Amino acid sequence: VQLQACGGGLVQTGGSLRLSCAASGLAFGDYGMGWFRQGPGQAREFVAAVTWSGSSTYYADSVKGRFTISRDNAKKMVFLQMYNLKPEDTAVYYCAAERADFGLGQTVGDYDYWGQGTQVTVSS
Repeated sequence: VQLQACGGGLVQTGGSLRLSCAASGLAFGDYGMGWFRQGPGQAREFVAAVTWSGSSTYYADSVKGRFTISRDNAKKMVFLQMYNLKPEDTAVYYCAAERADFGLGQTVGDYDYWGQGTQVTVSS
């Protein structure tokens, strides 16, 4: 199983980025997908999750209204569109796959597979 995240970069406060994560080696439609992030010296924290069908999503309060998670099962990809970025959004962002009947897990332990991470840096 491989989860390959990309799309990170350096952006100014108020800017936007779109992260992508390509999955291979798993039955993608059987997995809920999530995004987590880990800032310097911090624990990995939940950002957003989407069910296997894409019909339901869940967000951390800190990103609600600014970030949107979506998926394309035909392409085996999950996305995180980020708007109005703030310096506190600076972190390495990880995509993850959760083998579950429903999904929307919000803890690290809910997920079975992890990508390598992509760095997002928001300058003030």
